[in-house]
Amino acid sequence: MRPVLTAFGRALLSQLHYRMLLLTILPFLLSLVIWGVALWQGLQPLIDWLQEYFLANDGFRISGNVLALLGLGALKTVLVPLIAMWLLLPLMILTALLCIGLIAMPIIVRHVGQRHFPGLEARKGGSFWGSLWMSASSFLIFVLLWLMTLPLSLVPPLGLIVLTALWGWLTYRVMAYDALADYADAAERRAILRIHRWPLLVIGAASGALGAAPTLLWLGGALSVIFFPLLAAASIWLYVLVFVFTGLWFQYYCLAALQKYRAADIAGSQSPHIIPKSID
Repeated sequence: MRPVLTAFGRALLSQLHYRMLLLTILPFLLSLVIWGVALWQGLQPLIDWLQEYFLANDGFRISGNVLALLGLGALKTVLVPLIAMWLLLPLMILTALLCIGLIAMPIIVRHVGQRHFPGLEARKGGSFWGSLWMSASSFLIFVLLWLMTLPLSLVPPLGLIVLTALWGWLTYRVMAYDALADYADAAERRAILRIHRWPLLVIGAASGALGAAPTLLWLGGALSVIFFPLLAAASIWLYVLVFVFTGLWFQYYCLAALQKYRAADIAGSQSPHIIPKSID
């Protein structure tokens, strides 16, 4: 666990660097503009559609009984807006993730590589399209699992645990690839991901817990609906901040692991070989 904790400490210090703090601004503003327009145009139609669906399928009576059973009957009056907000949340996460991948990760890779691993050769084993495919495919699976487990959000502790696990898996898949894309070749990347699978999953799970934290802003019942625009903006910025820190954490760990892997490979190739004597 020492390499994991070492990478965490280095990522935390780098996160406090003014360049990394400024790095959160552009993805945040870009996401805010995108979602400002999307919510202005699409939030009310989504709420109206959900309202009609609930009326046509006796959804208010069924959901009211379930909420009353859980002791959450007060949420019945704001259930439709809350569901609309929770359906939009994964899309907000995707926007932040894509903005970080396109804007922040290349800067994070240069920042960490040039300052702390200047002698490490960049073998360019990954690509932009590979990163995009990894992000898109991983997020598609994330959304499907998110929707399947959405009813668990009515039970905050259980919903938070599930969301943390999903976040951990998503960040492990996406960030580990991006962290090694520039520096490792394809064979090295596969080897690092295989050898360090469990430490990387630990980083992913811890990052998942951090990533689930902004979700707590959405658990305020009626207040969440009233202050939705402010909560959406705050959530997006927190997601961006968590993604930047997570990128730094994975970058430090993966480059340190790659450096150690290459050193061991060189040492192995330079070890003396015993040449058997020929028999006359």
